[in-house]
Amino acid sequence: MRNIDPSDGLCNGTRMVCRGFDKDVIYAEITVGQFAGELVLLPRIPLLTVENEAIPFKFKHTQFPICLCFAMTINKAQGQTIPYVGLYLPQNVFSHGQLYVALPSGTSMATTKVLLKTGVDEKKERSHTKNVVFKEVLTV
Repeated sequence: MRNIDPSDGLCNGTRMVCRGFDKDVIYAEITVGQFAGELVLLPRIPLLTVENEAIPFKFKHTQFPICLCFAMTINKAQGQTIPYVGLYLPQNVFSHGQLYVALPSGTSMATTKVLLKTGVDEKKERSHTKNVVFKEVLTV
């Protein structure tokens, strides 16, 4: 996101949920930080080319100052409470504590889903993943 109004929480890195869309404005709710729960309006912003002798005319383009995101890393989810969590683990969790951070982010077990691509135990009809810890790093 572009730094629209940092004093009101509208700056690069702000995470929001889109609540509605119009032709020239997005209605969004800030989800984390000091301004969590605040409803904000995100207007289209005109982008103009800089004056250049090689280009005898100007380009004008309007766009919303955001990047859509439908996923986040486990580290970004730390400290958040997320109503619906889908956790995709195509390989073993690498960093110590990632499972501890990821699983409690959901509000309930019923709204937390985990997809494991490794470690399927056909006999027991359940899956597992390994929480990898390099003990060499932990010793002083």
